[in-house]
Amino acid sequence: MAFRYSFGGDTFLFVEVSEEGMSLEAFFLAMAICKKLREMQVEGISEICPANASYMIAFNPDILPHEQALELLKSLEKEVVGAQTTIQTRLIEMPVFYNDPYTHECLMGFRNNHQCREPGANLDPNMTDIEYARQMNGYESVEAFIKAHAESPWFVSMIGFVAGLPWLYQLVERKKQIQVPKYPIARIDTPALTIGHGGCFGCIYAVRGGGGYQMMGITPAPVWDPAQRLPYFKEGMVFLNPGDIIKFSPCTQEQYNAHVKQVEAGTFDLKIRPTSFSLQEWQANPTGYNQKILKALA
Repeated sequence: MAFRYSFGGDTFLFVEVSEEGMSLEAFFLAMAICKKLREMQVEGISEICPANASYMIAFNPDILPHEQALELLKSLEKEVVGAQTTIQTRLIEMPVFYNDPYTHECLMGFRNNHQCREPGANLDPNMTDIEYARQMNGYESVEAFIKAHAESPWFVSMIGFVAGLPWLYQLVERKKQIQVPKYPIARIDTPALTIGHGGCFGCIYAVRGGGGYQMMGITPAPVWDPAQRLPYFKEGMVFLNPGDIIKFSPCTQEQYNAHVKQVEAGTFDLKIRPTSFSLQEWQANPTGYNQKILKALA
């Protein structure tokens, strides 16, 4: 595993954990180093930000000189590489209304931004995002695609892009991962709480705004709320954290409407269970290990 260190101006140090892009191994190494840094409470480090196969620190060079900051991170690299990796985290069941009318209305307004209308695409010019994702991943039907998307758990690999937005990494063997290109031309609108997918990453659009990920559906569950009105926001306005595991649960229009009313009334809650996750055990048997941890939601 290769590490690359880059200073950003005088006060930031960015570390890329893998030169081959996102992998669970790289994610766990970055998260392990960030955890150790938080526990150490190093004087001079003001921020620690984990990301996809990378992390960054903000520091005061008058307190922690550049050379010392670099040596500190390199020493932590040596500690975590090769170590057994088990984390204590949360398993969260999240309802999703797939193929919903809200993202459908939005996406049909941006077909000229989509692959289906690119010159020579030889695709239905009115195909939806989920139909495109289904075709790109070789599923026989949209229903089969939804089943694959909802059955596997997803790791929250980082929070970013907009406030509270989680990046999600599918916990399946790489050859089974859903992958789909982003829009060639980004949209200027995306409904809040859209479930999106671009490349190998899923996401939940925390707020309404621009975006380029293919739109799969929508969840009624807020993931960012400055007012912290719902029970699961008691620890902060951003609900999800890197390392959380999400299991999507398909819901109907009626169920979605009922959940929205509960959100408006302040009574909506999510099923959240504590769990541990071992990278080595998952690598040995991804399917069996997924089934094991998901039993907590039964």
